[in-house]
Amino acid sequence: MTTDPKIKKPMSPTPSNSTFDTPHSTLNSTLTFLGTGTSTGVPQIGCHCPVCTSDDPRDRRLRACAIVSIATSGHTNHDSEDTTTNHTNLLIDCGPDFRQQILRAGAPPLDALLITHSHYDHVGGIDDLRPYCNIPALRHGHTGPFPVYCSEDVARDLRARVPYCFAKHLYPGVPTYDIHIIEPYKEFSINGIRILPITVMHARLPILGFRIYLPADHASAPDTPKGSTHPTSTPSIGYITDCKTLPQRSIDAMRGVDTLVINALRHTPHMSHITLDEALALIQDIATGRAYLTHLSHDMGTHADTAATLPQGVHIATDALSIPLP
Repeated sequence: MTTDPKIKKPMSPTPSNSTFDTPHSTLNSTLTFLGTGTSTGVPQIGCHCPVCTSDDPRDRRLRACAIVSIATSGHTNHDSEDTTTNHTNLLIDCGPDFRQQILRAGAPPLDALLITHSHYDHVGGIDDLRPYCNIPALRHGHTGPFPVYCSEDVARDLRARVPYCFAKHLYPGVPTYDIHIIEPYKEFSINGIRILPITVMHARLPILGFRIYLPADHASAPDTPKGSTHPTSTPSIGYITDCKTLPQRSIDAMRGVDTLVINALRHTPHMSHITLDEALALIQDIATGRAYLTHLSHDMGTHADTAATLPQGVHIATDALSIPLP
């Protein structure tokens, strides 16, 4: 089989080789898909369908999560007149495949975790953040409780699922978390990076999506006032997963993003996830510059067959794919 030149090979598991390393004078902001599969992953255990038995690496999908690595200008070296670039690395969700995914990505430093909701395929790997609590090189020089941004119900679920991480008397080496409660449509920031949570309906369960704004130095246009949910010419990325319906307020808040990540489970209707056609309709309504489909099941069909049917500007995300952001 001939390897598609567009498919990126997994990165070295050695942190020093990671493209997320910082500071670095030549790196830009990136989005890296650690996983792009639904809750069962692809291939699905016990399944012998054409997708699950495909030898195309694009048809192998771990559970969905991603890293948004945002570049900001650092200090200037007066001897060489070079300006370094620092990065804030935001992990979106932390499913049961996280350990395998983060090693494949080169174990980059991480600054915070954004959680969409507390279903197992989105938080099942949170215990594996323990190295990020005690190894300074994995936190840009910091140690201690790892920053987690989530809704109140997710925080409550985490305390129930991993109570040993929140105990009064901690067992040596357990991960600990610095929980920050966030609410839909109330903007917050991490290292100066503006983030707007939005409501996404996962059947009848309200969960979160995120619009993440790149720093002002990525664009010449003026910034949008804090708290605004109106479209802005400031470059931004939208991340939506596990969507069944999207409230109009959330559509308006996402409208005009440069890059949109959105789930598309399969072709036929599902009780809690949108179909491919429904995802394409939302992409058109939001009017994004480009879109990437994630959280796919084996029922979507092979990557090659499905990709050939997509309109211009819409792509199927693949595991380990890294794309530049504006």
